[in-house]
Amino acid sequence: MPRPPAEPPASLGEIAERVGDHLDALLRREEERWAGVDGDLVAPIAALRHLVAGGGKRLRPAFCHWAFVGAGGEPGDHRLVTAAAAVELLHTFALVHDDVMDGADVRRSQPSIHRTFIEMHHDRGWRGEARRFGEGAAILVGDFAFVYADTLMAGAGEEAWRVFDELRLELCVGQYLDLATTASRHFDLERARRIERFKSGKYTVERPLHLGAALAGRLDDLAGPLSRIGLPLGEAFQLRDDVLGTFGDAEALGKPVGADLRDGKLTPLVAVAWRSADATQRKVLERIGEPDLDEAGVDAARRVVVETGALARAEDRIDDLLADALAAIDAAPLTGGAAEELAALARFVAWRDR
Repeated sequence: MPRPPAEPPASLGEIAERVGDHLDALLRREEERWAGVDGDLVAPIAALRHLVAGGGKRLRPAFCHWAFVGAGGEPGDHRLVTAAAAVELLHTFALVHDDVMDGADVRRSQPSIHRTFIEMHHDRGWRGEARRFGEGAAILVGDFAFVYADTLMAGAGEEAWRVFDELRLELCVGQYLDLATTASRHFDLERARRIERFKSGKYTVERPLHLGAALAGRLDDLAGPLSRIGLPLGEAFQLRDDVLGTFGDAEALGKPVGADLRDGKLTPLVAVAWRSADATQRKVLERIGEPDLDEAGVDAARRVVVETGALARAEDRIDDLLADALAAIDAAPLTGGAAEELAALARFVAWRDR
């Protein structure tokens, strides 16, 4: 019998609201500031503010928050909300650039940033190629997010900056491996897991946990315990993302389902299916990422993922990874109710349906 999806803990909404208000105030000030220089500068910052306000679970700020509190920090500390907001802006930067790299037209049930600027170019009858303009504008919107994230981290301290730097480097490493592997058509499971660890898992859970501990001055003694939480939970998060991206509900997710198959992404779902596939099934999987892959081809690839047992194994692995993370939370020397909140977050991350 399928497990019912986990609901987000109440604290996630509270943290999301604080971080969202902080970011909206910053970006409104920046809109007003640059509008005074040139009216055309409103568009990229307004697009960024709209995307930030348009949803997102704010998981990274929540992991940063509870590590800080668990390390003895005060929940109302201003450094915490600014660092958590910085992590969320860095996530936004990654989403905008990722959509350009993938050619994705929808994000959070709205046109993606590059698509918005492509349409602006069309509507205004501007010269040149609309696609190049839209993608160039989106890259700059992502750059705005990256720089504003840095400004929010200004008073965080040297140790927190080292974590933040490593987080950013690991994200870039994962993105490049994803790009190169998609182009070279690998089906290697270890490569798939490496991509997911660096592109998503570490920067979603482990590094935000480390950042919270660093802000509280406790990274030296908490880095190991927090990694034992963050690494398995980060992998579970991304595996759930893969499952939802292949079999989930497009309306609930706010983006098309099956995009990874259409784009030819190497995910553990695909890599495990490839290992178990017979010759006929491998021919189906070899077609993912082809320009002429239609919806019937995507459905055929989905069936192979199910028939080879890859989907069932992914669900089993998510449960095993969650169990490891929960055991690590129980063992970690955390205070302030952080263990209970992290456990609730962990269950939501692993068993969410959106």
